[in-house]
Amino acid sequence: MKCSWVHLLVLVACLLPALVECRIRKYTFNTNCRSLMKTLTYNTLVKKVGTRCKENDFCFETACERHVVLKNTSNLCASKPIVTVNGHFPGPTLYAREDDTVLVRVINQVKYNVSIHWHGVRQLRTGWSDGPAYITQCPIPTGQSFLYNFTLTGQRGTLLWHAHILWLRATVHGAIVILPKRGVPYPFPKPHKEVVVILAEWWKSDVEAVINEALSSGLAPNVSDAHTINGHPGPVSSCPTQGGFSLQVEPGKTYLLRIINAALNEELFFKIAGHQLTVVEVDALYTKPFKIDTLVIAPGQTTNALITADQNSGKYLMTTSPFMDSPNITVDNLIATATLHYSGTLASSPTTLTNPPPQNATAVANKFTNSLRSLNSKKYPAKVPLTVDHSLFITVGLGINPCATCAAGNGSRAVASMNNVTFVMPTTALLQAHYFNISGVYTTDFPAKPPVAFNYIGSPKNLQTMNGTKVYRLPYNSTVQVVLQDTGIIANENHPIHLHGFNFFAVGKGLGNYNPKTDPQNFNLVDPVERNTIGVPSGGWVAFRFLADNPGSLVHALPLGSAHNLGTEDGILSGKRQRPQPVGYTPSK
Repeated sequence: MKCSWVHLLVLVACLLPALVECRIRKYTFNTNCRSLMKTLTYNTLVKKVGTRCKENDFCFETACERHVVLKNTSNLCASKPIVTVNGHFPGPTLYAREDDTVLVRVINQVKYNVSIHWHGVRQLRTGWSDGPAYITQCPIPTGQSFLYNFTLTGQRGTLLWHAHILWLRATVHGAIVILPKRGVPYPFPKPHKEVVVILAEWWKSDVEAVINEALSSGLAPNVSDAHTINGHPGPVSSCPTQGGFSLQVEPGKTYLLRIINAALNEELFFKIAGHQLTVVEVDALYTKPFKIDTLVIAPGQTTNALITADQNSGKYLMTTSPFMDSPNITVDNLIATATLHYSGTLASSPTTLTNPPPQNATAVANKFTNSLRSLNSKKYPAKVPLTVDHSLFITVGLGINPCATCAAGNGSRAVASMNNVTFVMPTTALLQAHYFNISGVYTTDFPAKPPVAFNYIGSPKNLQTMNGTKVYRLPYNSTVQVVLQDTGIIANENHPIHLHGFNFFAVGKGLGNYNPKTDPQNFNLVDPVERNTIGVPSGGWVAFRFLADNPGSLVHALPLGSAHNLGTEDGILSGKRQRPQPVGYTPSK
């Protein structure tokens, strides 16, 4: 059966990707991008990127061509080949403006199949370009290419792009910087300069070998060997001579840091010695400004923060370190470092140090997350749904399923689940099945609540999950409330969750089991933070609301690759449907 690109709204958990109950193909690529910061007609665009467009239609300010290639890269005093975009780690930044149409041709020049996800882009009726392999598209085979085509409707700020199949995104990722429309100012003081800061993880081993070993053994994958700031861990005990990223600043100037957590598995603290950070945006959505010294950012989240070089000239340590307040979960505890370097300071000058928060510093993390509020101004209002058409209560966590070939796991495999269902990856993309009414690919019986109620932060007697490719259908333009509840099955832990195709309002959170009678009384329905990715706290819950106004389908994907779909029906009555499948699609093999 051929696989096509069909629009799905995808809710993706970024924590521990990709143990599923079937074999998953591996994809690798590297991309090459050039900015054309001027408005082009479609005819001009055809010459640039080779697509078919209507004459005299105006599209975008950015056209890109990306090549997937292997590149030898050194970290921790050792070198290994990694999959990159255009030979860069991190990959190149894609610049555009609000309402631009962006076309990116991805050319796969490595042995793996690949797809690219534009994390946080709304993809209004362009779900074919969202990027999750076997969800909205088939991956791009070796030697072939695909043209992603989407419009940044009403969006401005910092997002990211990354590979969306197994663990290739460990090295295949980069920033998306969406500038406001020309002539539209920021709702905060204009900075002297803007700087992209990407936080990530680094494995000494081939990351595909790491996840393949986990899949074959039934055990959790090995944690990373280091964290990185813009591709560099900084000096560590095993490699004290390696350099790190250096941010050059001028005294008295203010800088906008566009900070991205591109890590696969870990929520990360970010801190700069002696300096306060003024948070002004998360996930490409403006916030009420507030000052703080430590940020916490989950995988897939972004934070824009202003920093003023208002200290004595010198060098100041910049750190990123893991946040995990569950004692039973192993994380990479190596701290990555960089330097804030005032102009005129000698390289040999001593560095002002800072102590990063302890790994289990829940209070530090809560101080940051509890301070987040939508800007909720006249120009940028917080349109929080005040009524709910569909209410879902979804448990997230792990399970243990039989696996005859998993010797290391004693005949068992660790899996992820939502409402006790572990996702089975299809071979036909879900969006194709939805758009063309192909039967047998998925079922529409994903439960709106757990099949069995229990003490969720504890552990049930039965650790086994059900397997399936299940979706929950949502009518177009319905209002939705989702409560995500962590479970203690195997262990409590935090779970970053991403909603593809939508932003949502985080109206509440708490520890323990969610109480549907009393907890909603404390929901913030006035100015809750709006974002596209959120962390479910260890041993707790989060609630969010959104309007299902983007035709297509929507996927939950959990740690270890569990995924489930919330499908929004095409809005035929309002005349809005998913656009036709793009020309140039390559069927899966």
